[in-house]
Amino acid sequence: MSLKSRIQDDVKSAMRAHEREQLAVLRLVTAAIKQIEVDQRIELNDEQVLAVLDKMVKQRRESLEQYEKAGREDLAAQERFELDLIQGYLPDPLGEAELAALIQSTVAKVGAETIRDMGSVMNALRPQVQGRADMKAVSQAVKNQLTS
Repeated sequence: MSLKSRIQDDVKSAMRAHEREQLAVLRLVTAAIKQIEVDQRIELNDEQVLAVLDKMVKQRRESLEQYEKAGREDLAAQERFELDLIQGYLPDPLGEAELAALIQSTVAKVGAETIRDMGSVMNALRPQVQGRADMKAVSQAVKNQLTS
């Protein structure tokens, strides 16, 4: 079953179970997916759906940080709920050792030697870590690898 189908099935289940909060978040997810499909006139595959979910997780994390700084616990709680629900569709996160090994093998495979090669390393690495690691942290780790 594709990731998109799983999300659509969960929308139906949430509707049947009258789970309003969960349904609202799932509708946000399906709307984001549908918007990209309509705008680009394509059918998203699992990798592209993962990219959408990853972007939504990043937005939720940033919002959560802002709400916590502002002392808005009510809004922070809503963001945490949405974040937890969306992360449930992402694959298991990579550990630090796994990520380091993956970065090292990709740098070797691409033949990167300097920071100028960072783009090619990130392009090769992105499909493997999408949804499994924070891309900002991955970028920093690649930069550290290439400068040392």
